[in-house]
Amino acid sequence: MIDLDYARQVFMREAEAIRAVAERVDRRFAEAAEAVLGCRGRVVVTGMGKAGIIAQKIAATFSSTGTPALFLHPAEAVHGDLGAVQAEDLLLALSNSGETEEVLRLLPAVRRIGAGVLAITASAQSSLGEHSDRVIELGAVREACPLGLAPSASTAAMLAVGDALALAVLKARGFTREQYALYHPAGELGRRLLKVGELMRTGAANPTVSPRATILEALSAISAARAGAVSVTDGAGRLLGIFTDGDFRRHFARGRLEAATAPVGEHMTAKPVSIGPEQLATEALALMRARKIDELPVVAARGKLVGMLDVQDLLSAGLV
Repeated sequence: MIDLDYARQVFMREAEAIRAVAERVDRRFAEAAEAVLGCRGRVVVTGMGKAGIIAQKIAATFSSTGTPALFLHPAEAVHGDLGAVQAEDLLLALSNSGETEEVLRLLPAVRRIGAGVLAITASAQSSLGEHSDRVIELGAVREACPLGLAPSASTAAMLAVGDALALAVLKARGFTREQYALYHPAGELGRRLLKVGELMRTGAANPTVSPRATILEALSAISAARAGAVSVTDGAGRLLGIFTDGDFRRHFARGRLEAATAPVGEHMTAKPVSIGPEQLATEALALMRARKIDELPVVAARGKLVGMLDVQDLLSAGLV
């Protein structure tokens, strides 16, 4: 039978390990973070066994938050993969004991290459700690395993240190939401950070007419572009209004066929709601839902039309 009280103890033991590491954060952590921030190459993260799995996650976190990084398997490294390490790189080595043979074997070669070495280990007095430029100490961590053997609390603490290191560097670098979106083009995270300018229709797909054009000419422009609306602009390209195929259907339903030869400027929606190209696509979606519209003109400085956003564009991007 599963002992739920013991399961809760595992959570508490791992939380205690992370809390203890947090209390140890001092200038040595800051120096380690500065080394990462100042790295001109990549952060090469390595570790063996369970620490290696944590190393892979840390490398992924670095890469997704603006710090180029890769995972290097220590056993494969000494059989040729060490060629991935360059002098401008920084090796981040993970080992709770600091005595992992496969990791220690890398250090002389890494030194010859010229890369720096940063360690996350229990003690700076371990072999790994003594042969590293900088050390982030975990301290003595009591594992949550009832045998005291399976890495659990130590790997939780190691992962937390890696996250803290990557995110402290992100903050110091001034990494923006836009940069984050660049590295996350797929999935929900990337979609939430897409900008209007990345989805809007331009060129031939963004039809425009002058206010003197007839409604028939406006309809021809809409049909040619396979669009749902045409923007009405002045001679300087500034947005004056919008005319949609829905507007025409309403005229037709009212029996106003003669309106087909009337100037579109007389029947357009003047000063329509619009959005800027630098705004988030999610903002555009919220605006279109609130106003119950399917097309949204995109304007830049001084009201100049630069594109058109259609609800179908948001649908294609997975936002609807």
